Amino acid sequence: MMNSIRKLVSCVILDLDGTLVNTDGIVSEVLKVYLVKYEKKWDGREAQKIIGKTPIEAAAAIVEDYGLPMSKEDLLSEISPMFSDQWCKLKALPGAYRLIKHLRGHGVQMALASNSPRDSIEKKISYHPTWKESFAAIIAGDEVKAGKPSPEIFLEAAKRLSIDPSKCLVIEDSLPGVVAAKAADMEVVAVPSLPKQSHLYTAADEVINSLLDLRLEKWGLPPFEDSNLSVEGYGSVLSEHPAGVYFGWAKLSTRGFYKMVMSIGWNPYFDNTEKTIEPWLLHKFDEDFYGEELHLVIVGYIRPEANFPSLESLIAKIHEDGKIAENALELPIYAKYKDETYFKSIHNNHL
Repeated sequence: MMNSIRKLVSCVILDLDGTLVNTDGIVSEVLKVYLVKYEKKWDGREAQKIIGKTPIEAAAAIVEDYGLPMSKEDLLSEISPMFSDQWCKLKALPGAYRLIKHLRGHGVQMALASNSPRDSIEKKISYHPTWKESFAAIIAGDEVKAGKPSPEIFLEAAKRLSIDPSKCLVIEDSLPGVVAAKAADMEVVAVPSLPKQSHLYTAADEVINSLLDLRLEKWGLPPFEDSNLSVEGYGSVLSEHPAGVYFGWAKLSTRGFYKMVMSIGWNPYFDNTEKTIEPWLLHKFDEDFYGEELHLVIVGYIRPEANFPSLESLIAKIHEDGKIAENALELPIYAKYKDETYFKSIHNNHL
């Protein structure tokens, strides 16, 4: 495990909008409605110009791009109440609750550092129980002289946590946030809110698709206990099956059937000390489903377990495995196991 640690950190600093909560949809809906009165149509492609910016910077970009007959200050004062009315609809992004609960449970200090003003942050997190008390410090954009991409907000967070900036791990969704964190001499994991822009995040130490892909152990932090299924009571199954990658069907108790690829083994890249079961449901979920019953049926074998020279090559192979599983499970010989009666006869495990 020590061989895979990139750098030891002592705390985690989280962005809010686009990192923990999905604000992008609400921003788009509000701007769509607002721009109609000026006979303008919101173009989603403009989102990349305002993500990660301070409210006044975002307002300036909208005024300029759409040629609105007002100042950035006037626009901000008009649309701010519209946004405020919508924050109650904010949903946590996949993995957000899991991450905050895990870090808090292990005594890892956390700070929240957002370009949003303080009252906006307070309102947004008020709809998510336990979040506010989980952060040892909350720093807002209107509490510093310059917002991201200035490093000031992150340096202030480290100061309030009494931790050296180089011992901080920042999790961000925006380019300005990544730039700010690196300027503060911090480690950065980027979770781009615009996936098609991922190639632009070259300054980040790591780029992942969602918080569910976060591997805290790479930064010397306690790993998620639920990263793999519990193997308690499955010793005979694990001993009977060779280490390798398999495919089959998964059933979630309240959601139905999904194609699935899974590994049984030690995962040499992360140098696990115990044999584990690691399923991957081949479906894009909009929310977490921790706590639901998960039934698994293995119907075929893809390849033996292997080590990889880099995380990138491991990820590429995993996606290749996924494509093989997707295609194989379309064949009648494997598709027939997607059957309610058959699933009722198998044992279940829990996420």
